[in-house]
Amino acid sequence: MSGGIDSTVSAMLLLEQGYEVVGVTFRTYDSMKESCLAKEKGCCTIDSIMEAKRNAEKMGFEHHIVDFRETFRRCVIQNFIDEYMAGRTPNPCVLCNSTIKWGEMLRLADELGCDYIATGHYARIAERDGKVFLRTAADTKKDQTYFLWRLNEEQLRRTIFPLGDYTKDQVREIARQHGYEKLAVKKESQEICFIPDDDYRAFLRANVPDYKERVRAGEYVDTEGKVLGLHEGYVNYTIGQRKGLGIALGHPAYITHIDAATNRITLGTNDDMYATELKFEPAVSRYSGIPVSQITAKVRYRSQAVPVKKIDGNCLLFATPVWGITPGQSVVLYDDDLVVGGGIIC
Repeated sequence: MSGGIDSTVSAMLLLEQGYEVVGVTFRTYDSMKESCLAKEKGCCTIDSIMEAKRNAEKMGFEHHIVDFRETFRRCVIQNFIDEYMAGRTPNPCVLCNSTIKWGEMLRLADELGCDYIATGHYARIAERDGKVFLRTAADTKKDQTYFLWRLNEEQLRRTIFPLGDYTKDQVREIARQHGYEKLAVKKESQEICFIPDDDYRAFLRANVPDYKERVRAGEYVDTEGKVLGLHEGYVNYTIGQRKGLGIALGHPAYITHIDAATNRITLGTNDDMYATELKFEPAVSRYSGIPVSQITAKVRYRSQAVPVKKIDGNCLLFATPVWGITPGQSVVLYDDDLVVGGGIIC
């Protein structure tokens, strides 16, 4: 329970379905910045933790606050730092879901004698040929399977997604009907929980001991290798970035490649952002026996799934060009509405 509307309504629905519910809110990160103490910011705040506890008490079930800060820092935050310092753009939610929200929480569920864990994610679970798969949510605009692809079958068998068949508007209405009007209109946070001010650059400066030695000005080059100017250090940029480059070329320029070893950033046109091939580190491969013609893939949360032409080991070929393939992000494979694979783009 984060203190937000989705996990709170999930608890309401489970109670109505007759489940015995135990609420858990975990501490993952503490920030001394005022922005992290604002009521509407993130899920790491004291306000959010106490709001989750009050909601559980109001609904009449026990609630636990668990300290996962050390594990979170070691597994999620350190990976975030390492990936950026290697010139990649990580998605910490993907790792957090598999290691913290399911890994640690299932262990806690066993300690508490709970058969399942439930979350407020917009996703569903389906069974096919005796196997359990992650399935996209009914509300395609809110579907969160892109962040959940690392969950294994054992984890899925012990998971309930109460909101999977609901739209966000329906969830807000349920909250209102149960007397949670303030929760129904509460602003949602879109930020990374441990970077509440949404400034990952400042976070890296504060958390990488030798940041000044490792991050220096470097060269912008074009796709032919011609030097165009200087940038402020490769970690300050991401693939597909167009604004805030600090260079004027007389036409829109996009970051197409980041080379941490040479501290060089390649700039190109929008056309240069398209590619038909990527390499990835497969972590979930459940597409054996499925015709490749049925498989589609997403390389960004908000992007459309694109038909796959070929999968050869860790190499994936798309049927049509895809915009903004970014090392460090996830590529998630689907068979219709079932997640059948995924990996980190390298």
